Amino acid sequence: MLSRILSLAALAAVFVAPVSAQSFPQTFQHRYGTTVLETQPQRVVTLTFSGQDNYLALGLAPVGTRYWYGDYPFAAWPWAQDALGDAQPQLLTEINYEQITALDPDVIEGIGSGMTAEQYAQLSRIAPTIAAEAQYTDYSTPWSVRAETVGRIVGKAEQARDNVAALETRFAEIAAAHPEWHGMSAAAAFNVTYFGAFRSNDTRSLLLQQLGFSIPEAVDAAAEPTAFNAPLSEEDLSPIDADLLIWILGAGDVERIKGLTLRERLRAHNEGREVFADYLLSGAFSFGTTLSLNYLLDRIVPLIEAAVDGDPATEVETTREAGLLD
Repeated sequence: MLSRILSLAALAAVFVAPVSAQSFPQTFQHRYGTTVLETQPQRVVTLTFSGQDNYLALGLAPVGTRYWYGDYPFAAWPWAQDALGDAQPQLLTEINYEQITALDPDVIEGIGSGMTAEQYAQLSRIAPTIAAEAQYTDYSTPWSVRAETVGRIVGKAEQARDNVAALETRFAEIAAAHPEWHGMSAAAAFNVTYFGAFRSNDTRSLLLQQLGFSIPEAVDAAAEPTAFNAPLSEEDLSPIDADLLIWILGAGDVERIKGLTLRERLRAHNEGREVFADYLLSGAFSFGTTLSLNYLLDRIVPLIEAAVDGDPATEVETTREAGLLD
């Protein structure tokens, strides 16, 4: 399995051939104002959770990268390790001004970092800083926007657009090949430190929508519009009882999913419509980058096909392996 992942990462790291240089200055409008990059940066610090991937896909390793989760060298998950090569970025477990200053960055990017206005002001004293665009919440910037913004930051806008276009074509082709998915509902749920589901503005749910699914209104209604997930009651699992139910393991334990006593009453459970996203698969879902998405699609599509084929007897491989069919 690992060799397959690494081969996919190698392919993803060379999406397209080198393209023409991008001109500077570049201007970025975001929720905290305007940032201008006068020249092409060479030393980048990314504070975005999973942000390193989009730089690696363009052949550039940040000097500093935000650590999210996962026990991988320099926070590079298997699909990104070939692209990382010998680079050794400084890992940042938090927004630490002293650490970031010591890295002497030309630019600080925090599109998906959750940085506050106060943090932005402090970071801007260190180097030009780019936050999320005003129309997005802390963690709702679409994967394609994140990737293309990174491309503009490092002077590789055309290559980034080509990377995004290749993936969007693949999403569209998969959706077109499965017209029965259009109109189906899909919920991405979790039970890590608490039980909940991801709202329609979250990366994981946005990816499901690209495949043709819709997110249950009950999930969206369970939290504020700016929230990316909705805490739910273990006494009422009905908001996630969709045509397709994906369990996102993340850094959690499958036993917490098994421990949901009302899960056995879900239509999704009884009709075999559950897909268990194991550690790597849920990581690819959550990262939602130009390096992780090909791995995601390779694995998730056949699992979804099995889950929604209309035959409860069809077993979903990962769900069976996790012991969730009982």
